Amino acid sequence: MKRIVIFASGSGSNAENLIKFFHNRKNASVIQVLTNNPHAKVIDRCNKLQVSCLSFNKIALNKTNDVLNILNASNPDLIVLAGFLWKFPETILNAYPNKVINVHPALLPKFGGKGMYGMHVHEAVVSNKETETGITIHYVNENYDEGATIFQAKCKVLVTDTAEDVAKKIHLLEMEHFPKVVQRLLK
Repeated sequence: MKRIVIFASGSGSNAENLIKFFHNRKNASVIQVLTNNPHAKVIDRCNKLQVSCLSFNKIALNKTNDVLNILNASNPDLIVLAGFLWKFPETILNAYPNKVINVHPALLPKFGGKGMYGMHVHEAVVSNKETETGITIHYVNENYDEGATIFQAKCKVLVTDTAEDVAKKIHLLEMEHFPKVVQRLLK
């Protein structure tokens, strides 16, 4: 049984989707969710789905080995960043080479980097008059959104689309593709 640990910062819709997708699967399951936000909605989602969820701060992630020790105890086969907004520390990346992935709400390398998350990305897509956007699932390295691309899915951006319209399209792509790509990586 492959073990998945998810890192999330916000509402946790992608985390919930992954938990539900892998629930009762024989090959993999989400064993834990870690969040840097003690008020994140992902905590409530995990409680309802009966999945362990722990909160940590910047010191535990970057200045001590606390989060690394939690991961080592969980022994994950894959670490999935699903709306996790902090830069991931090199100590964890070095301990889990090619085992940390992220989903980004744009077609990287466009609209990536520090500060490019959520509505910031969708607003940039609309203001730049892009005709398409999508999601990029990629390996995480020491730089924001620069790890090797694993998968991309595209959608059209209409001239009349608002950032909210784009966000809805991206959300649908994430819900459809993210669990399947995670499953494929675990095989």
